[in-house]
Amino acid sequence: MNVMNETDRELSLKLFIVLARASRSVTDHIKTDIQRYGLNPTEFAVLELLYHKGNQPLQQIGEKILLASGSITYVVDKLEGKGYLKRNPCPNDRRITHAVITDEGKELMDRIFPEHELQVQSIFAGLDEQEKETAITLLKKLGHYAEEL
Repeated sequence: MNVMNETDRELSLKLFIVLARASRSVTDHIKTDIQRYGLNPTEFAVLELLYHKGNQPLQQIGEKILLASGSITYVVDKLEGKGYLKRNPCPNDRRITHAVITDEGKELMDRIFPEHELQVQSIFAGLDEQEKETAITLLKKLGHYAEEL
């Protein structure tokens, strides 16, 4: 690891604080938006995954939305109870169960996703297209570097 000079250390700490505050602010706005629909962010993430990517093995949902596997069962149970998804056992492998969005779940997402997308656009309207591209590139670079550590 490189020895940092004083300015680099100060900038690294400042970047951490700015990134954390920005992330919290964005996340708070998104969370408030999602809660308007009677969902929590994890429920919304599971529904959004199924809505856009189709049926998913329960075992893989956690990896795709960054959630612990134990929590997936709880969230799937809640969404199933609300009628938004169902479990569908794989006929070829009894160890695998797919989460399938129901018609009611699709109708909900058809109704709320466009509004949610507008909220996301509103949150990021403070950046122009070039700044968004730059932020994406830099945050990916930072994330990949942090994963390698």
